[in-house]
Amino acid sequence: MPPSGLALADSRALPAFLLCSTLLVIKMYVVAVITGQVRLRKKAFANPEDALRHGGLQFCRSNPDVERCLRAHRNDMETIYPFLFLGLVYCFLGPSPAAAWGHFLPFLLGRLLHTVAYLGQLRAPVRSLAYTVAQLPCASMALQILWEAARHL
Repeated sequence: MPPSGLALADSRALPAFLLCSTLLVIKMYVVAVITGQVRLRKKAFANPEDALRHGGLQFCRSNPDVERCLRAHRNDMETIYPFLFLGLVYCFLGPSPAAAWGHFLPFLLGRLLHTVAYLGQLRAPVRSLAYTVAQLPCASMALQILWEAARHL
């Protein structure tokens, strides 16, 4: 940890964070596209105007496969958005690149596996384990941020 002031510009962890964060955002876009494709394939649209364009109002309906995609996307938002905040603030603490990768890579891999497990309907407890693997680095970063913030009060 740097002894004086927080300097993001000097952070050697920032490239790792930027790489992992960008890959996670792209992954979220991919899940959104998959959701749209499943809607088209299952003819299950959320809005009447979309249903009318694709066959009629009877296709303004829900579908279990579409709902699964939406749950996967919602879980991404519930976990990736906090990671984006925590990871960026963590970079201000000046961790070594190895420590940063030790936080960012497990989160990235855990979230990728979580999505595969969710959309692929893999057997339990794969999804839960992937979720936990991704949350542990976030808990570690949050605790380190709290510790550093409290030290500087």
